[in-house]
Amino acid sequence: MTAMPAAQVMPEKPFQGVHKLGRDNSFTSSKRLEGKVAIVTGGAKGIGEATVRLFAKHGAKVVVADVEDALGTTLAETLAPSSVTFAHCDVSLEQDIENLINWTVSHFGQLDILVNNAGVLGNQSKNKSIVNFDIDEFDRVMNVNVRGMALGIKHAARVMIPRGIGCIISTASVAGVMGGLGPHAYTASKHAIVGLTKNTACELGRYGIRVNCISPFGVATSMLVNAWRSDEEEEEEVNV
Repeated sequence: MTAMPAAQVMPEKPFQGVHKLGRDNSFTSSKRLEGKVAIVTGGAKGIGEATVRLFAKHGAKVVVADVEDALGTTLAETLAPSSVTFAHCDVSLEQDIENLINWTVSHFGQLDILVNNAGVLGNQSKNKSIVNFDIDEFDRVMNVNVRGMALGIKHAARVMIPRGIGCIISTASVAGVMGGLGPHAYTASKHAIVGLTKNTACELGRYGIRVNCISPFGVATSMLVNAWRSDEEEEEEVNV
């Protein structure tokens, strides 16, 4: 009777379907966005800036859209002027959004990704009572956070539908699914973004366009850090 061969231990091979992370948390695979064209609104600082840097690192052509001209221009020049450009854009103005989308398509030939990131917290802290609600401040926040997002989706979809492909990502917030975490106007606007994302995802999916939003918790951007300081100062005044 022939003896069974001894079991052999095969050398372990990494699963090819997973991109391994290097020591610096960078992807060791090839550039994942090579050949893609992306717009990042509110891209001059904070979450937007981090997104621009990561997209550029992975080979995308990126348009930084923001009202912060100096910061946006410096960011583009620091990264790669041949692949990262800055465009002044006030997302609450439809003409600015339309011009931004049209310029991107005429310059790069396509638009693959829109990151709808521009947003404002507003001047009122989360401690401000609804009794002292400022309707003008509410309108300003909604114009940027909701109107701006809707206009971005509208004009991105306009150029993506004929190609039958595209990706739209909007920045919402944990304040868009929970109460008590931010000012009234900001919280209402982020809830609206979640609803807008769900509705447009249902409509645009048939054209091969994915619409999603992200809902970060506290990220130490300059906007949020300043808001925390404001809240602490108000609490100190109340406790005096």
